[in-house]
Amino acid sequence: MAESPRRTATPKAAAAASASEGRKTRVGPYELGKTIGEGSFAKVKHARDSRTGAVYAIKVLDRNHVLRHKMVEQIKREISTMKLIKHPNVVQLHEVMASKTKIYMVLEFVDGGELFDKIVNSGRLAEDEARRYFHQLINAVDYCHSRGVYHRDLKPENLLLDSHGTLKVSDFGLSAFAPQTKEDGLLHTACGTPNYVAPEVLADKGYDGMAADVWSCGIILFVLMAGYLPFDDSNLMRLYKQICQANISCPPWFSAGAKKFIKRIIDPNPDTRITIAEILEDEWFKKDYKPPLFEQGEDVTLDDVDAVFNDSEEHLVAEKREKPESMNAFALISRSQGFNLGNLFEKEMMGMAKRETSFTSQCTAQEIMSKIEEACGPLGFNVRKQNYKMKLKGDKTGRKGHLSVATEVFEVAPSLHMVELRKTGGDTLEFHSFYKNFSSELKDIVWKAESDASKKHAK
Repeated sequence: MAESPRRTATPKAAAAASASEGRKTRVGPYELGKTIGEGSFAKVKHARDSRTGAVYAIKVLDRNHVLRHKMVEQIKREISTMKLIKHPNVVQLHEVMASKTKIYMVLEFVDGGELFDKIVNSGRLAEDEARRYFHQLINAVDYCHSRGVYHRDLKPENLLLDSHGTLKVSDFGLSAFAPQTKEDGLLHTACGTPNYVAPEVLADKGYDGMAADVWSCGIILFVLMAGYLPFDDSNLMRLYKQICQANISCPPWFSAGAKKFIKRIIDPNPDTRITIAEILEDEWFKKDYKPPLFEQGEDVTLDDVDAVFNDSEEHLVAEKREKPESMNAFALISRSQGFNLGNLFEKEMMGMAKRETSFTSQCTAQEIMSKIEEACGPLGFNVRKQNYKMKLKGDKTGRKGHLSVATEVFEVAPSLHMVELRKTGGDTLEFHSFYKNFSSELKDIVWKAESDASKKHAK
């Protein structure tokens, strides 16, 4: 029997992969790893502190992009907000650095995924479990408000879970400080994700940031317990009308106490809407409630925030590319607990796909790329290729714009490739739906471990 040809990427691709993967980027004391999140204005990368071995997430912003789009004040606000907030239910900002070309926000690494994934996977949460997460959300929002900070974009996708199931509020890019209110004491910028936004924000007559955040918390609680949004329509004007009327209909499995409580929160009149002080006294909320215990810490100075944006080179960190210690890829994979290549993709196909997911294949890189492109056509996605990276963008406008997905093919060994996919834009629920259809089209190129194949054969 003739020996099968060795499956590898093209020499050009291999050289490119070697050049990019053979070197690591170090920023100050941090070694940057793979991209774990991507947005319009920033990338979030896995990072390790070489001094302590501690793991972080580093948000990387292009300095010129920030200046060109006049985003300096927004980014300053996000950094300042996160420096002010030191709470166990809020993602912590460790430090801020800048190089000549980039701004780096060193953040707590939260490894349990989005709360949204639990809703998608479970359909809905049991009332007691939803209440437990709601306790933590209110604790975080109450603390933020006590520091004069309003989040303004609270939604399940911005609520992360750590490995212990502790909720962490993230993404303060749209937050506002109390000093930003005008003479009438109200905020005047309409922002946030439409389905979670309070009616007074949409009315554009000024609004109380605290009351608007409380409304969003109520929508989140409804979604946790119902498994769907209380107000939802592809037509924005019809959606706005639903929100402003706030004729909420709770499903029959909600308890009487939960129904009464949610209707007090999702009140279209901000003057009669329940406040956080009143939430803390509500009988439904108080069940099993434990106030947060944490050290308040010392006063925070914001002096260094301006230093990140000034032209002085005194505070700039060096950005270096350096060659890491060589390690066999399989040895690296085997060090990752629970990384079972044989089971990985099957689990993902059962609805467990998150913002980022991956699979392995014994096909060549070119075959994988072609198969992905072929699978995208019927699903209504345009494909843009560059080397062994692909950007997939949906034709249709979804709830949060066009769904977009980034994919990249890595050579793990001469006859094995890993393909990573991550959502870079659009709605998380739509990403789950896309992934389910997409993965079924790629079944024939996914690598199965010999043990899995023999188990199936034995059946």
